[in-house]
Amino acid sequence: MPRQYPIEKVRDIGIIAHIDAGKTTVTERILFYTGISHKIGEVHEGEAIMDWMEQERERGITITSAATTCFWIPTYESKEVEDDEEMKELKNEHEHRINIIDTPGHIDFTVEVQRSLRVLDGAVAIFDGVAGVEPQSETNWHYADDYNVPRICFINKMDRTGANFLKSFQSIKERLTSDAIPIQLPIGAESDFEGVIDLVTNKAYKFEGDHGEKMKEIDIPENKKEEVKEARKELIEKVAESNEELLEKYLEEEEITIQELRETLRKAVINIDVIPVMCGSALKNKGVQPLLDAIIDYLPAPTDLPPIKGINLDHEEEERHPKDDEPVAALAFKLASDPYVGNLTYFRLYSGTIKKGSYLLNPGEDKKERIGRILRMHANHREEVDEIYAGDLGAIVGLKGTTTGDTLCNPDHPIILENISFPDPVISVRIEPKTKADQEKMGVALRKLGDEDPTFQVSADSDTGETIIAGMGELHLEVIVSRLKREFGVETEMGRPQVAYRETIKGSAEAEGKYIRQSGGRGQYGHVLIKLEKLDRGEGFEFVDEIKGGAIPQEFIPAVEKGIKEAMSKGIYAGYPITDFKVTLYDGSFHEVDSSDNAFKVAGSMAFQDAAKKAGLALLEPIMKIQIIAPDKYLGDVTGDLNSKRGQIQSMEERDKVREINALVPLSELFGYSTQLRSMTQGRGSFNMEFAHYDIVPDNVARELVGD
Repeated sequence: MPRQYPIEKVRDIGIIAHIDAGKTTVTERILFYTGISHKIGEVHEGEAIMDWMEQERERGITITSAATTCFWIPTYESKEVEDDEEMKELKNEHEHRINIIDTPGHIDFTVEVQRSLRVLDGAVAIFDGVAGVEPQSETNWHYADDYNVPRICFINKMDRTGANFLKSFQSIKERLTSDAIPIQLPIGAESDFEGVIDLVTNKAYKFEGDHGEKMKEIDIPENKKEEVKEARKELIEKVAESNEELLEKYLEEEEITIQELRETLRKAVINIDVIPVMCGSALKNKGVQPLLDAIIDYLPAPTDLPPIKGINLDHEEEERHPKDDEPVAALAFKLASDPYVGNLTYFRLYSGTIKKGSYLLNPGEDKKERIGRILRMHANHREEVDEIYAGDLGAIVGLKGTTTGDTLCNPDHPIILENISFPDPVISVRIEPKTKADQEKMGVALRKLGDEDPTFQVSADSDTGETIIAGMGELHLEVIVSRLKREFGVETEMGRPQVAYRETIKGSAEAEGKYIRQSGGRGQYGHVLIKLEKLDRGEGFEFVDEIKGGAIPQEFIPAVEKGIKEAMSKGIYAGYPITDFKVTLYDGSFHEVDSSDNAFKVAGSMAFQDAAKKAGLALLEPIMKIQIIAPDKYLGDVTGDLNSKRGQIQSMEERDKVREINALVPLSELFGYSTQLRSMTQGRGSFNMEFAHYDIVPDNVARELVGD
């Protein structure tokens, strides 16, 4: 089957935002207006197509990123069509395919945002018209910065009491980027919000009909004309900065056509020189069609971006272009267990064509995978296809050895694309099955859930034999336990949450590790000298090989590193993994007969433990960035409570009749905080938190933890 849409008419985009800003509602409206759904699903009624998991519908939040595909002809290209032939012609010329991923907003599921942004070409960032920029908006924005993803901002909920477009826009400009510029202005606000003014075309639109489906052009309101003139001038100035020809025209006061402005704005958005800001109310069906137009007009097609880079098996850099006839290069970005079809591997195809029945190589694992069934995903519905083309998103059923972040490529042209890095879990709990039957099923279920979610980890406590699960927050682990019951029929009991502490070194030290054993036959001999230095917080572990003159043969050096890694994972001071240090292996000796990998592994471990004790050890704890919204009159109670939790208040802002408090608080002090906050504020306070960094635990607290 030939490609239906030229790659230039494909858009791969993500919808990102803070929890409750209206991401899923925006996506639902997009599906309605593009004809994918014929009924508008409401999140608050548990009917959203994109929130297809039972828990998502119950909680009214998105937990897993859902992929879907829709089609759109820009409104300025559509016209009254007389017959089917004319419609066919219009579709062929102007219809675009939009692949969308709707991501979660809750910080506990941030992995879903990260991995989605890694494989997408553009993003729509949704903001609440009352709250503006919120903590998770910032986190998601920084992920998009990390992956250089071009963005459009959509200020949603303009119909809400307290909605203020300029205030929300200002918060984007101050807290996220100075490159933001409005390309629309609202007509009215709160209950009077009725339409938008497009600054690119200099036209005003009102939304009428039961579903706001009638986008009617109206005159720009008299009281808005001066504001529109000023805002359009600013927009043209900002766009002209990125194009010399347009700048010249602007300075010489020549007329700039809508087409010139649109094309230059497109280039500026793709280069992330300009971030357009739009507005609307998805719930009231206002502003969604212009947003769809902007996705087509300003966000990139796969061909607008630089080719993807990877490393071949000779460790040389290679490129793959978004063309159907190039060798296949695809990245697996998500695993999911589907009750109807089995294990699904979601992938982004950067180059080439994947055909059903063909074989692809997973070069990281050096395994060939047979491509059985290929699916295009529409939330929880699926369409089976025989082949899929460059620039598309899809899912393959039943791959055996491919996990998140793996590359799939043409076996004759191997390439490894950059992997996806994920944060370490910050919270863990003991979990045990209720019955013997549950015991057998629990291991399999936990393994499947661990494959799906790289921030969820399962381990066994070597001392007690208990199963420990770790994740990004209490809600994350609650959802996992609930999924065990609903999807796998496993009843479990959870213990009290445990904090994922770490250890680190305080200074520098040198040490020697010598392992010599003689026992009749062949002996053991390993001898190393290492230097240990501390690194900045968050830098992890670095191993440097400075062996000269063959003091230790090259083949034994990986064993030394392995020994150090094993020792650091077990900890020394309190049994927690050690982090943020550099080990330099600078000397040692070996024995022609007795030296072995095992001997050097033990020597490395001994040297590291000795050096770490000399350097001094400290305990690290996860510190959370917390944002609390509470009525003014409870401010004293809330701040006093934060101080008692070793919290550091960073800022306090007034927001209408409530206060926003931003603070840094150790995770260990925050278990059960939602209940405490509710009782302190008579149920009127709310908060959300996200991981900020690790910091040293005060001595008095550390002594309690270690039991000194």
